[in-house]
Amino acid sequence: MSEVTMSTESSTGGKVAVVTGASRGIGRATAERLADDGYAVVVGYAGGRAAAEETVAAIEAKGGRALAAQADVADEEAVAAVFDAAEAAYGGVDVVVHAAGRMDLAPVADYDLDLFDRQQRTNVRGTFVVLQQAARRLRDGGSVLTFSSSVVGLAFPGYAAYAASKGAVEAMTLIVARELRGRNINVNAVAPGPTATDLFLDGKDEETVARLAAQPPLERLGTPDDIAGVVAFLVSPAGHWVNGQVVRANGGII
Repeated sequence: MSEVTMSTESSTGGKVAVVTGASRGIGRATAERLADDGYAVVVGYAGGRAAAEETVAAIEAKGGRALAAQADVADEEAVAAVFDAAEAAYGGVDVVVHAAGRMDLAPVADYDLDLFDRQQRTNVRGTFVVLQQAARRLRDGGSVLTFSSSVVGLAFPGYAAYAASKGAVEAMTLIVARELRGRNINVNAVAPGPTATDLFLDGKDEETVARLAAQPPLERLGTPDDIAGVVAFLVSPAGHWVNGQVVRANGGII
């Protein structure tokens, strides 16, 4: 079951965004950016309640509207409850940004298959569940945004299981874009390159981080705000003509 923490008064005015994985990293930056753009935001989180409430507080401090909603994204009942909370508080959902995910790395020869299953459950089943709810419940004219990764094309050693899960995300996203024909909903994926988040930096030494930061022609790691800006464009009216695409936001890595 999901737990919902209300932190603003209910309102049916304006547009509403559900952002999963919004307690930290790219998800949090996206939630805050969309709130700055005038959306009421549902801050989805898996287990980091305190961090999710910090995201809500940051949004409120700038005059925005937000609530926190807990869910395992692979649990269809819990995800449905997040959409229920959005509808009860704000009247509906216009934008879904699915930023929740996990990254577990090891060479194929050494990869633990139980870990493989857990990663696929979150990244593949979780994306499918969120897309299913979005397809059923998003208001016409809205936007859906998922997250792939540039490692799908870069073929870094150690990333096979993770890249496989993100390849599945791309496939599902492009199909849903076509399944929603007639509803004026654009559906895209953003595929970040190396981005300075806790998820990316975990377990990497300084030499590895420096090497990855030097790869883009722009010669730095991406930031969560870099990616949030791309997301904000794609879900805005200015980006609505972009549909059924994977946008590789990676500073120019080929």
